[in-house]
Amino acid sequence: MIEKRDFYINGAWVAPTVPNDFPVINPSTEEAFATISLGGQADTDAAVAAAKAAFTTWGVSSKADRLEVLQNIAEEYAKRGEDLAQAMSQEMGAPISLARANQVGAGAYHIKNFIRAFEGFEFDKMLGAHAPNDRILYEPIGVCALITPWNWPMNQVSLKVIAALAAGSTMVLKPSEISPLSSVVWSEIMHDAGVPAGVYNMVNGDGVGVGTQLSTHPDVDMVSFTGSTRAGIAISKAAADTLKRVSLELGGKGANILFADADEKAVKRGVLHMMQNTGQSCNAPSRMLVQREIYDQSVEAAREIAEGVGVGPASEEGRHIGPVVSELQWGKIQDLIQKGIDEGARLVAGGTGRPEGLNKGYFVKPTVFADVTNQMTIAREEIFGPVLSMIPFDTEEEAIEIANDTVYGLTNYVQTQDGKRANRVARALRSGMVEVNGQGRAAGAPFGGYKQSGNGREGGVFGIEDFLEIKAASGWFNG
Repeated sequence: MIEKRDFYINGAWVAPTVPNDFPVINPSTEEAFATISLGGQADTDAAVAAAKAAFTTWGVSSKADRLEVLQNIAEEYAKRGEDLAQAMSQEMGAPISLARANQVGAGAYHIKNFIRAFEGFEFDKMLGAHAPNDRILYEPIGVCALITPWNWPMNQVSLKVIAALAAGSTMVLKPSEISPLSSVVWSEIMHDAGVPAGVYNMVNGDGVGVGTQLSTHPDVDMVSFTGSTRAGIAISKAAADTLKRVSLELGGKGANILFADADEKAVKRGVLHMMQNTGQSCNAPSRMLVQREIYDQSVEAAREIAEGVGVGPASEEGRHIGPVVSELQWGKIQDLIQKGIDEGARLVAGGTGRPEGLNKGYFVKPTVFADVTNQMTIAREEIFGPVLSMIPFDTEEEAIEIANDTVYGLTNYVQTQDGKRANRVARALRSGMVEVNGQGRAAGAPFGGYKQSGNGREGGVFGIEDFLEIKAASGWFNG
């Protein structure tokens, strides 16, 4: 049994003020393999106080000093890749090959891109040629509470921590209590990289406890949260009394629009993207909208591809998908699959229950529904599992209407060989991101959504700006 009860506060590992043990479950085995402690108000207060004290120096540190720390983090992160992969594979069920390549790789990717964005970032700009004595000053917002999810641990931790550090803000990280061990390793990386004491702190805890304590704390200037829309709403309400900034990256119900001229790999690309990370991604293309001319053949192709997706323990090498993260999540997904059947969607692959040969672990069958209407529950709710809903459409206008008919607006996808149509549809879709023909967004592109998918942007220059205040100064003395 791994025991990681301590918190990282003011540059040191400290025991919880009041012990409150919490088991960490391996979703492949349903067994506890580690123990952490959940923090209380005294732990939260100590971490916030450390961050507040450190802000007096880190907030005015030079760009060169911050850059050196970021580069040190990149070097230490590379040394601990296997430790991070093993932690994430055990705590949230990412197959070890995916954990090494994608889960660990996401953190390395963001650290690298933040360093590049930071090197070219200007914290002091002239307003314009018309106002040579006016300056726009970008200054760190202060103490930040960073609340991260279980599904892409290092992706989200790096997006928040590195951006806040670059901005000159100080912070308290509260990782998901379901996947905390990777953030323990991350905290060791921060320490070994020489991040000054108090600039970065970590307290484990749940949303009701440490999450709420941070959201309501009078000395916290900003909350950056990634997770469910329900929790994001609760955090916004909790933070309202102190009028702190709240940046939210929440749920999604992405539409993947396949026009009749989509390339031959479009269906396969869409199904596999949906199944990646066992469907536990907020930007998953969970609604596949297919033009009527190619609908029947696309349904058949989706069935074949889904049935070819392997499912197995996270500890095994390979391209299979692992379990979902918890018993609670497994039960929710089973209920929604049954709801799809009950509401009249046509089940063409997968279904309820565990895959054949797996009688233990939170494993879900890769599932595809056809003949879904956009009013069915499986088309409205974020399932967060390997479940794809296929919806036919006739015209471009109808596809856009269906895609936008959702409370979410994170990522949408367009598949067509008509460049003018691709651009036209991308403009019409109400989402923070649109990907066309499988081409991923470039390094440093902003990540974030419209509507109930949240606000604010993460990644690159946009991510750094999220942790900055803007000051306008007139009468500036040049030279």
